[in-house]
Amino acid sequence: ALAPRCGWVLPGLEQRLAVPAALSPAAARPYAAAATTAKKDARRTRQEKVKEKPRPRRPPLMTKPVDDVYLTWLYRRPSYQLEQAVGMLKRFQELDFTHPKQFVYINVFLDMALQKKKKVDPFSSSVSLPYRFTDEVNKVLVFTENVQEAEVAREHGAAIVGGVELMKWILEDEIQADFYVAVPAIIPKLIPLRNKLKRKYPSTRRNSLGSDIPKMLQFFRECHEYTVQDENIIKTRIARLDMPTEHIIANLKTIIHDICTFKPSNFDPIVQRLVIRSSTSEGLLLNLDGILPQVEKAEEKEEENAADEDQQKPVQESVST
Repeated sequence: ALAPRCGWVLPGLEQRLAVPAALSPAAARPYAAAATTAKKDARRTRQEKVKEKPRPRRPPLMTKPVDDVYLTWLYRRPSYQLEQAVGMLKRFQELDFTHPKQFVYINVFLDMALQKKKKVDPFSSSVSLPYRFTDEVNKVLVFTENVQEAEVAREHGAAIVGGVELMKWILEDEIQADFYVAVPAIIPKLIPLRNKLKRKYPSTRRNSLGSDIPKMLQFFRECHEYTVQDENIIKTRIARLDMPTEHIIANLKTIIHDICTFKPSNFDPIVQRLVIRSSTSEGLLLNLDGILPQVEKAEEKEEENAADEDQQKPVQESVST
C-alpha cells in the first residue's frame, strides 16, 4: 500500500490522534483525594495524642545554691533589700575598676490591669528629686503675651519666651523645648498646638499651666522625667554611684511613690518588680517591702473608726449617768 499524500487523513485516524480533554487532578488520580484526607486524619490524630499526653512536670526551682558554680535557671532569682543592693553595686564598681561616678538605673515592671479589660494607659511624669545628680538644666519655653511676665520668665531662666508668634516655628519644628509652660490668659490661643505637643501641652494636671511663672520654671528646669516604654516598663536613671547610699535610696523612693499615684489604691500595686543596676553591673532584683508606699484600705479605716466609736459610747454613757 502506498503512503497517503501530505494532508490526507485516513478514516478513523482523526479520532485516534485527537488530544484528550484536560482532566482534573482528582479525575486523573482517583485516589489522591482519599490519600490526602487520610494523611490529614492521621496528622490530626497524632496532634490529639500529643495534647492528651501530659507534659513532664518541671521540678520547683531551688532557693539558694550551695556551690559557687551552679546553673542559674535551676534556682530562683534572689531578691535583695534596697540598702544591701546599693552596697553591692558600689562593691562591684570597686572590684571591676569601673568609673565611680557612673549612673544608677532602675527598671520598673508595672501591672497596668484594672477592672475587667480596662488598664492604665502608658504615661509619662516629671518629679523633683530630693538630691540632684546632674548639672543638666532642662530647656523650658514660656507662653505669655504680658511684657512684665515675659521679663520675669527671662530673669528666672526661661530659654524661650513669647506669645502666639511662636506657634508657627513650633509647628515647623524650628523651635523645640524640653517643657512648655503657659499662663491661663494665652491658653485659648494655643489650641492648634495640642496635637503637636501632645503630653507636653500646658495643663494644670501637669502643673505646667498657672500664674506663678518662677515656681513653674524652678520645677521644670530641674525636674526628672520618666516614661512608660513597651506598655508596662519604665527604665530611668536615678542617681550616680558615688552618691551616699541614703541619697540614692531617697531618689528611688521618690520616683516609685510618684509611679504609684497612677493607679488607684484599691487595685493591686502598680509596681510588680523592681531591678536596680549601674552602668556596668548586672541587675539586682529588689525586695519591694519598705519601698512601696503604705496605703491603708478604706475598709480597715472604717472598721477602726467603728471600733473607736464603740469604745467611746460606754464612756459617754457613764459620764451622762
